[in-house]
Amino acid sequence: MTITLADEIDISRGDIICAGKAPAEQTDQFAAHVIWMHDEEMIPGRQYFIKTANRIISGAISELKHKVNVNTLEHMSGKTLELNEVGFCNLSTSAPIAFDPYAHNRETGSFIIIDKRTNNTVGVGMIDFSLRRAQNVHWQDLDVNKDARAKAKHQRPCVLWFTGLSGAGKSTVANLVEKRLCDLGRHTYTLDGDNVRHGLNKDLGFTDADRVENIRRVSETAKLMVDAGLIVLVSFISPFQSERRMAREMLEDGEFIEVFVSTPLAVCEKRDVKGLYAKARRGEIRNFTGIDSDYEAPERAEITLDTSKTSAADAATAIVEHLKKHGYLG
Repeated sequence: MTITLADEIDISRGDIICAGKAPAEQTDQFAAHVIWMHDEEMIPGRQYFIKTANRIISGAISELKHKVNVNTLEHMSGKTLELNEVGFCNLSTSAPIAFDPYAHNRETGSFIIIDKRTNNTVGVGMIDFSLRRAQNVHWQDLDVNKDARAKAKHQRPCVLWFTGLSGAGKSTVANLVEKRLCDLGRHTYTLDGDNVRHGLNKDLGFTDADRVENIRRVSETAKLMVDAGLIVLVSFISPFQSERRMAREMLEDGEFIEVFVSTPLAVCEKRDVKGLYAKARRGEIRNFTGIDSDYEAPERAEITLDTSKTSAADAATAIVEHLKKHGYLG
């Protein structure tokens, strides 16, 4: 079938044609009922692929409003969804989607949720309505942009994302790198995992859901600082690959440098600088990474360092040399 348009419009496969008197809505934030279909629980804030009738796009369940008891339809509180559970959720996508409420059109009102790492279908959803803030909040263009701010600082902004187990040496190395960059006259800021939990993230605990939200907030903060033209050092355990991928995808190509401090667990536990491993072994701390909570090591980090084999000073030198070599220091 060939369709000829009366006007010249940029249209291609996957676009939606609808009646002029009944246009589809467009939104990047919406409320929907979600049925979870995977053994691994749904965690708000984690990035998935959202597949609608006409496109696949990155998105996340930003908030679980309540669970729905499928037998009584009673609303129940909860933070995550388990296998076969139904929840009423807010979702956000990286770009607007065209849709009709599921009650009006089952084709354009439904979607599936796909795990980015495994490509497994983990959930399905039915769109109820667009969130009001999606229509009322608009991007404000500013005359002074990231390029202008970076040029004034004579540097190329980026995020140095230090990940590794507790006690691996992330904060020590990050501190030395920032001192050396400061000596070179560069403009920096360090976001340290412990320090951020005293303010921005003081309301979060250490469950998997809280860890995901912890990284989401820090990623958004780091993105703002890169827009300000800074070299940002982020020192967080950040145990899950999906959240580190989310942080990377928020930035432009070349702005995210993953630094894997790969010091083995046995060495980190022997150091036990803060006494946390001993408490975790005694059961006084739950959900402690490396003991009773998993750490997913990076597969392709830009820089890998093992502080059991390399001194913190040498590790800092290697990172600064990487920045020089790739043009981040002007």
